[in-house]
Amino acid sequence: MDIISLIGLLLGLTAIVGGQVLEGGHIGSLLQVTAFVIVIGGTLGATMLQHPPAVFWQGVKMLRWVFFPPHQSQHQVIEQIITWSQTARKGGLLSLEPIIEQIDDPFMQKGLQMLVDGAEPEYLRTALEMEVDAYEEHHKQCAAVWMAAGGYAPTVGIIGAVMGLIHVMENLSDPSKLGAGIAVAFVATIYGVGSANLMLIPMSNKLKFVVSKQVVIRQMLIEGLVSIANGENPRMIENKLLGFVV
Repeated sequence: MDIISLIGLLLGLTAIVGGQVLEGGHIGSLLQVTAFVIVIGGTLGATMLQHPPAVFWQGVKMLRWVFFPPHQSQHQVIEQIITWSQTARKGGLLSLEPIIEQIDDPFMQKGLQMLVDGAEPEYLRTALEMEVDAYEEHHKQCAAVWMAAGGYAPTVGIIGAVMGLIHVMENLSDPSKLGAGIAVAFVATIYGVGSANLMLIPMSNKLKFVVSKQVVIRQMLIEGLVSIANGENPRMIENKLLGFVV
């Protein structure tokens, strides 16, 4: 689990609620169902309208990466590649075939299968790089779903505020209804601006960072497989791949 993401989210929310309490306000005054429905419903509606279904739902699925990113590390990939290199050096490329069935990652499995099938190094690189480019483009589009939501939320919050003020103006003759309308107006703005800047935009940027890290791991894998295909020494391969590690 990415503990710093959880701490950041809790810290941001605690700062807002804590500030309300320190000013002598009540936490309950920040809880307005009407404002929540307007902001969250309106934001999701606009976001869904902007994106194709496949991109939107993939963006929803990717949210778990904010707190539970893929656990595969760069050093683990290097160790795997060096092991494959040593195996191929002793028994030839065909000796890697039993390993393919033990791999869960589809991209890694595909690259190793192409290596075993005797693909030329340059063809291997070109084919896998095309897949990495497609992976990066698609997943960054999915991550951008929440950046778009972060752009819409403050505006929808303003719409909620205007609706609340309209309700106030319609009930000037009944002072008992003025407080509720004004509360919705201001709380809707808080929900819109707060959700955008405390959650939606930071989550989108975090997802883009995770995607970039996964792209680097795939680039490492490509470089390692091409090096094995070229028959390079395992130590030389390791030194080359360590250049990717930051």
